[in-house]
Amino acid sequence: MTETVHTLVIGGGQAGVAASAHLQKHGIPHLVLERDRIAERWRSWRWDSLVANGPAWHDRFPEAEFEGIDPEAFAPKEAVADYFERFARDRALPVRTGVEVTRLERSGDGFRATTSAGPVEARNVIVATGPFQVPVIPTAISDPGITQLHSNSYRNPGALPEGAVLVVGAGSSGAQIAEELVRAGRRVYLSVGPHDRPPRRYRGQDFVWWLGKLGKWDMKAPTPGTEHITIAVSGAYGGHTMDFRRLAGLGVTLLGRAGACTDGVLQLADDLQANMEAGDRNYLSVLDEADAYAAAHGLDLPEEPQARQLGPLPDCVTNPILALDLKSAGISTVIWATGFRLDFGWIDLDIFRPDGRPRHQDGVTEVPGLYFIGLPWLSCRGSAFIWGAWTDAERLAAHIAARG
Repeated sequence: MTETVHTLVIGGGQAGVAASAHLQKHGIPHLVLERDRIAERWRSWRWDSLVANGPAWHDRFPEAEFEGIDPEAFAPKEAVADYFERFARDRALPVRTGVEVTRLERSGDGFRATTSAGPVEARNVIVATGPFQVPVIPTAISDPGITQLHSNSYRNPGALPEGAVLVVGAGSSGAQIAEELVRAGRRVYLSVGPHDRPPRRYRGQDFVWWLGKLGKWDMKAPTPGTEHITIAVSGAYGGHTMDFRRLAGLGVTLLGRAGACTDGVLQLADDLQANMEAGDRNYLSVLDEADAYAAAHGLDLPEEPQARQLGPLPDCVTNPILALDLKSAGISTVIWATGFRLDFGWIDLDIFRPDGRPRHQDGVTEVPGLYFIGLPWLSCRGSAFIWGAWTDAERLAAHIAARG
C-alpha cells in the first residue's frame, strides 16, 4: 500500500531533524525517513575519541542546549548523537528509523519514493542525506600486507595492527587521528595537502566566535567547485590550534601530498613547505582580521602577541621525503582521511551537475517541491554545521509553507 504525506524528509541527521522541527512549527504534515538511527553517522562513522570541533555553546540548535556539558567544552560524538535523538523525542518529531529510500522519482505533480517499507508519495521532498556519503580513496596501494581503511572506519590505535601508520589527508580528521596515534606511541607519517589553519582561540574567544563576528559564516562559495576547503582544527584534548610544527615535535613525520604508489613506493609531491606556509598565512590572516575588528569596535579583549610567534619549520618540511618505501618505513596501516563524495544515484531526476552536485539556489531546486539541505555551502559557509542547517531549514520550511 502506498503511503501519502504532504512533505517527505529523507535523512534523520542534523539537517533532517532541523527540517522536521521547522515544518512542525508551520503545521506542515510530514514524515522523516532515516535508514539507521537518528544521527547514526555520529555514532558509527566516527572514531571513538572524536569530539565536536566547536564548543557546546556554538555547535547546537538555538533552541536546545547540551545536557551536562560545559558550554565551552567540546561534546563527545555520542553526546552529539544523543542530543539529536533527545531533541526529536522531546518535540515528538515524526521520524521513522530503519527505513531506507532506494529511489526517488516524479509522480504527477509530486514525488514517489521507493523505500524498504513500501512506496511513499509526497507533494514536497527535502533531501537531507548530508555530505558524508561515499568515502574517497584516491591512490591504489596494492600490497595485501598493508591494512587500508578510510577515516570513517578508524576507531582507535589499539584496533590497528602493530607497526607504523601513514595518514593521508591533514584536515580535521587526519590531523586529529595522527595526533592520537603518535600520543599512543605509534610511528606516524602524515600527508599534508593545502589547508586552512585557524587559531583555536585568540584573545580569549574561540575561532568560531571570531568567524561569526568577521562575517565568514555567511560567506557564499567563491566559485563553483571551490565549495570544499580543508580546515585543520581540533576540539580534542580540550581544544588547541592544529599546528603541524607541534605534531612534528611529537614525532609525526610530515609529507607532501600523496601520489602514485608503484612497487610499494609512494610518490610524494614536493609541496609540503608551500602547503605549510599557505596554512600559516591563513592563520595569521585570521589574527589580522580579528585585531582590526577588535580595534574598530573597541572590544576590551586581551592582546595576544605570542600567538604570532611561529617556530622554525621542522627538518621533515625543509628536507622533505619525496618517495616513501612503505615496507622499509615499517608501515602496516594506511588511513585515508581524504573525504567523501556525494551519491545521489537513487534520485531519478535530471537535476545534477557533472560533478554530482545538485543544481539549486540556496537549497531550492528547479523542480517544484524538491529541496536539499545539509550540504556544504548550500546557502553559505555555515550550511553544513548544526546551527547552519537550522537556519537553512527555517528558510526552506517557510518556502514550502508558502507553496501550500
